[in-house]
Amino acid sequence: MKVAGYRHFRHMNTTLPNPNTTTKRPEDAWKQVVADYQQPSVWRASWQLVNTFGFYALLWYFMYLSRATPWVSLPLAVLAGALLVRVFIIFHDCGHGSFLRSSTANIVVGWLAGVLTFTPFYHWRWEHAHHHATSGDLDRRGTGDIWTLTVQEYLESSRWQRFAYKLARNPVILFVIAPVFLFVARQRFSSPTAKLRERQSVWFMNLALLAVAAGMSALFGLSTYLLLQLVVITVAGSAGVWMFYVQHQFEDAYWEHTEEWDYTEAALKGSSFYRLPKVLQWFTGNIGFHHIHHLSSRIPNYNLERCHNSHPMFNQVKPITILTSLKSLNFRLWDEQSRKLVGYRLMRERRKQAKAAAKKTPGTPPPSVGV
Repeated sequence: MKVAGYRHFRHMNTTLPNPNTTTKRPEDAWKQVVADYQQPSVWRASWQLVNTFGFYALLWYFMYLSRATPWVSLPLAVLAGALLVRVFIIFHDCGHGSFLRSSTANIVVGWLAGVLTFTPFYHWRWEHAHHHATSGDLDRRGTGDIWTLTVQEYLESSRWQRFAYKLARNPVILFVIAPVFLFVARQRFSSPTAKLRERQSVWFMNLALLAVAAGMSALFGLSTYLLLQLVVITVAGSAGVWMFYVQHQFEDAYWEHTEEWDYTEAALKGSSFYRLPKVLQWFTGNIGFHHIHHLSSRIPNYNLERCHNSHPMFNQVKPITILTSLKSLNFRLWDEQSRKLVGYRLMRERRKQAKAAAKKTPGTPPPSVGV
């Protein structure tokens, strides 16, 4: 599916799950519920800007004062990295046009947050629109999501493809190396299918980042700035990718082929409710209420929890905790038979079954199934 810019994105988010549309389907009752929480609040948004951008600037100021004392500046960089996740959620809301009432204000704040998060605003918004339009759709995977194969696709892959897939899903690669690569390198280039405005946003962001890096290097010294910035972006990127992973890669997640795909089901069953301690919920900008966000991306982050608590229907969404979320590290493939995410152990079991079946049938070549 090709998503063409902000105009289509606004259309997608206001007409597909239109909360003002009267419907005869009882399962669509959520449309009336979420409508009350789609209106941005100037006061709430302004306070978030102060306690997030202000706090982030203050941390960098303290890092400047302690730049000659690594045992002070490096922990401050770790804290700044955690706070940068909250900055990204504001950036994310601006991309959805939900953070502030004014579309111009959303673009301005989004661009500023994009400089801090190394993310080009228009280009990211274009790709992220595709994610919302296709989340949980087996036939439209590949843009803005975690690389996920079905069991059958894995079995039919070559040894090299299986190796590449296992490498990409390795926790060290997925949560440490890949996030740094994504934010530092990958987002410096535009997609070949991106339109001019999206490509230009990448070019202008690269120029802005170059100017910021030059200025900060003059203040901190090149090596000190690069070290602190690397720590900040690594912490933020790792935490952000982990959040995104848990929000869509859990055992009973939702995946369907296009003809069976349903928007409401994909939101409530394919997006997790990640229940975090209040401190972590604050740093992650309430994005743990991801099922609410996928129901309506027009709800700003500061209204997500209030919306979740507003109606008993949302209590049916089983929460994931920090402890239970660790199980998701074992999930690697979507099994269309059991309709669950499974690990590589299933591959070993099926390999044994295939070998046993081959022995019972003389002349049948052994299966080439790897793990």
